[in-house]
Amino acid sequence: MESVPRTASTQRPIAGLRRQPRQQRSRAMVERIVAAARVVLTEDGYDAFSTNRVAARADVSPGSLYQYFPDKAVLVDVLTQRWIEQVSEDVTRVLLDRLDATGPAMVRSAADALLTALSADVALLRLVWEDLPGARNLASRELLERRVRDVLAAYLAVRLPAADRPRAARMAWVAVLTMEFLTVRFVLDPNPPLTREELLDEVVAMGVRYVAVAPETSG
Repeated sequence: MESVPRTASTQRPIAGLRRQPRQQRSRAMVERIVAAARVVLTEDGYDAFSTNRVAARADVSPGSLYQYFPDKAVLVDVLTQRWIEQVSEDVTRVLLDRLDATGPAMVRSAADALLTALSADVALLRLVWEDLPGARNLASRELLERRVRDVLAAYLAVRLPAADRPRAARMAWVAVLTMEFLTVRFVLDPNPPLTREELLDEVVAMGVRYVAVAPETSG
């Protein structure tokens, strides 16, 4: 049986469920269903994904699955929500470990944290970017961007010189979208033209200049 990563999200109510599991046995069954859904989704793709396949993989009856998950869309939402939460937790953990970084080291720490978190689960990254239907894809990406952006903005707000701190939210928006695009292309490209360290070097070269030169304001 597939193991389920231990994250805070497994201990909180799960949005979208028909009903919340209350007893330990029912919670364990829901986690088994979620773990099975992840396997089916990443192995078979969204188009072939079905609640019957998930129930068979989890070794539960379709009726037991439907007690909690009304349709496959809710299962996909739970999976992507947990992945997004895990990415934001991973970014937070890495940045908290590097709060003393300044200058180029700060830029590299932020870029490395984003790259590491986004590339930790290539199958789900590919799913969110390439396989989900348009509206669902967009909603998942926007939620991921917002979560990671908030983490990075808080990090920059305490690491930047005082004069630049009002830029933290804008800088985080630019940094996350830039790194998101580069990471997705790097991870999903079968033959990227540079190594991971070379990618970080290029990001640092761009980021140091961006952080150091405050843009002129209009008005």
